[in-house]
Amino acid sequence: MHAMVEVRGVVNRFGAQVVHDGLDMVAYDGEVFGIVGGSGSGKSVLLRTILGLQRPQAGEVKLEGRDITHLSWDELRTAKAGYGVTFQQGALYSSLTVLQNIQLPMIEHLALPPDALDALARLKLHIVGLPADAAGKFPSQLSGGMVKRAALARALSLDPRLLFLDEPTAGLDPISAAAFDELVMALQKDLALTVVMITHDLDTIFRTCNRVGVIVDRHMVSGTVEEIVDHPHPWIREYFHGERALRFGGRHGT
Repeated sequence: MHAMVEVRGVVNRFGAQVVHDGLDMVAYDGEVFGIVGGSGSGKSVLLRTILGLQRPQAGEVKLEGRDITHLSWDELRTAKAGYGVTFQQGALYSSLTVLQNIQLPMIEHLALPPDALDALARLKLHIVGLPADAAGKFPSQLSGGMVKRAALARALSLDPRLLFLDEPTAGLDPISAAAFDELVMALQKDLALTVVMITHDLDTIFRTCNRVGVIVDRHMVSGTVEEIVDHPHPWIREYFHGERALRFGGRHGT
């Protein structure tokens, strides 16, 4: 299998606090890889490290085989065009319309006339299931689910092969969360995406993920969902053997 994301021996520390101590992770081409961990385990720190927004004290990060750990900021800017990312609260610019938000990466990386930018951005709107009239609205005029979809449209604006999602269903009701999960799975298949997501939502994990990486004791334990559910680590067992986990994989319960 071809590795799209490789994290090898990463160390992240803040003063005396060691967050990651030789953490390893691999996400393969065409899979949905979920990242799980308790509060303070460093999920967001790991994502920032993978995205090149934070340099680790040791180790390396490769995206599609390219080590981004020691790139200059100009080189990183070019590398960032190869992936899309959504953040937990959407991170849309409140003073820009939805269409303008989606166009931001295009303006930065593509030399297209305004009419082409509009057409391409409207296509992304359609892909994520937003109505055409959402284009002229501001983020404050959207529901939580629509904000998530608008952020996803922006993440897909440059047709990346890699998609990173930070708590994609946080704050959504169960029906909206399920619909968003279904959208991600459809896009992953139709666009041949590799998806790496941070999530605490067991429904999302069981519904969408091919493999899961759990951050425990400053390292990562990875495997298929079935393998992780059966893992003996106390935190992992506590996390995956609650009532919601039993609803999706009751045969693993004890």
